[in-house]
Amino acid sequence: MLSTALFKPHEIFETADTYMTIESNNRSGELVPSDEVSSLIQYSLGSLGLNADCEVSITFVDEAEMTELHIKWMDEPGPTDVLSFPMDMPESVGQAVTLGDIVICPSVAARQAASAGHSINHEIYILAAHGLLHILGYDHANPADEKVMFELQEKLVKEWGES
Repeated sequence: MLSTALFKPHEIFETADTYMTIESNNRSGELVPSDEVSSLIQYSLGSLGLNADCEVSITFVDEAEMTELHIKWMDEPGPTDVLSFPMDMPESVGQAVTLGDIVICPSVAARQAASAGHSINHEIYILAAHGLLHILGYDHANPADEKVMFELQEKLVKEWGES
């Protein structure tokens, strides 16, 4: 995890006889769809065949904090929309692990949503799915990988919205 102080509230979602912990924290000063993002992550993990006991942390931050994280971890200036911090990957099918942290900047998401012509919430859902896929090892460094990753993030959000 980024820091134990970052993630205090736990949301436990019951699915059949198993539990998955999604930690959510909003330090952005913005209204964000925390419950919906947690639900999306829960749905996505199940859809991707991961153990329901895997843990994911989601933090919403303001532009100043995102800029600090972007400089520290990516050595790039300015704020970005989403950062992912992978922790553990399952070594076997069904293994429950702490997958990692997703950090989203809602104000950057709002600008991107306006440019894309969809809602801020939809942009945040896309960023949450995008962050989760990065945690799981997906990347978009080349056009072929980008196509796979972006199609999968859109599919996850669409199917979750229809569920």
